[in-house]
Amino acid sequence: MQLRKTFAPLALGLAMLCGAASVQAANEQYFPLQSYRVGPYAAAGTGFYGGFIDYLKYVNANGGANGVTFTWSECETEYVVEKGVECYERLKKGLNGAPAAATNPLSVGIAYATLERSTADKLPLITINHGRTDSTDGSVFPYVFPLQLNPFSEVSAILNWIGEQEGGLDQLKGKKIVTLYHGSPYGKETSGVLQSLADKYGFALSLIEVPHPGNEQQSQWLNVRRIKPDWVILRGFGVMNPVALKSAQKVGYPAERIVGNIWSNSEEDAIPAGAAAKGFISITTHPSGLDFPALQGIKRDVVDKGQSDLADARQFGTVNYNLGVVNGILNVEAVRVAQKKYGNRPLTGEEVRWGFENIRLDEARLKELGAFGLVQPLQLSCSDHEGGGAVRFQQWDGSQWKLISDWVQADRAYLRPLIEASAKKYAEEKGITPRDCSQES
Repeated sequence: MQLRKTFAPLALGLAMLCGAASVQAANEQYFPLQSYRVGPYAAAGTGFYGGFIDYLKYVNANGGANGVTFTWSECETEYVVEKGVECYERLKKGLNGAPAAATNPLSVGIAYATLERSTADKLPLITINHGRTDSTDGSVFPYVFPLQLNPFSEVSAILNWIGEQEGGLDQLKGKKIVTLYHGSPYGKETSGVLQSLADKYGFALSLIEVPHPGNEQQSQWLNVRRIKPDWVILRGFGVMNPVALKSAQKVGYPAERIVGNIWSNSEEDAIPAGAAAKGFISITTHPSGLDFPALQGIKRDVVDKGQSDLADARQFGTVNYNLGVVNGILNVEAVRVAQKKYGNRPLTGEEVRWGFENIRLDEARLKELGAFGLVQPLQLSCSDHEGGGAVRFQQWDGSQWKLISDWVQADRAYLRPLIEASAKKYAEEKGITPRDCSQES
């Protein structure tokens, strides 16, 4: 079943009743999509969900996952938390008998708001490259997966790279670093760990908030000019990013000293800034482009047949689109892994959770998936729901991104006690008895 179904929250009940009249396939696995294709973050949403859906279509075109095909429906959230929660409640029970595998809201606010619901419903909550950092500890958060890169790993890797540029981490002492952050739970997620790292390495940290959505930043960049930092970390999203680059140019701050985080790294962030973006650096967990068998397969079996989810073909192969493909690869791989234990059939959310915890993506498996170089090696477990923690750095040359580094790893040994302490506090507040991961297989 490859029909794209898009629902507005208030009209969803009627749409679901109408959809119930369709014939249900015997072997379907459902993905409820709390997507956003309108509003200030639409570029990220359309690219990400376009890539995710196109990958599901590609898998379906090649026999599905061991004969199980994928179906999905979308519920427009506009990146609004209340709408995201409503969408979750409406979609969580599956579609026409096809059980839900996992939710993928691509929103920290919606993820926070649905975390306890998802846990109670035994439905995996996937927060690829974002979310609660302490949900990395699966003993406390069994159904939440900040795949590839949690927020603490993100800033740690950025500082490790900045340290390399300065001649070593010891050379950060006495430097001035500004973090310009989105005024949301996502933007504020790393403030504490940044201060911890500033204390460790001896640099002066300034945290400057930009209220949502980020259209106006004059006062913030005048403050940056006053501080005269050695580096600016841009922790933005959507329209905030090109506005930041244009504002930096106006106050004379060089783009090559600005390092964008994982949500400040797309073509849609750089292109609208025009010449102000040239030289801008950002991190990425995956490259843009089509030089991967998985992307070439999508082009052959989906795009060239006129079946792509994208309304704007220019988004094909961009950073946001490719992240959607990566997310699709990881979600489908979790289903395949779980099928090895539970059988080649549609699975419950609880069974898919086991699949996520047992993902092992080494070089050989990534090559089998056509994703070597697109997805970093990952190994998840009961205690580690991130599995990666590495990034590469890219620089905007005025028309496209160019990779300028190999993989840079976060200091996961330093971060792990912080993660465990936060998870322990959460468990105590919520009366949760952590799982004994030594007993998990």
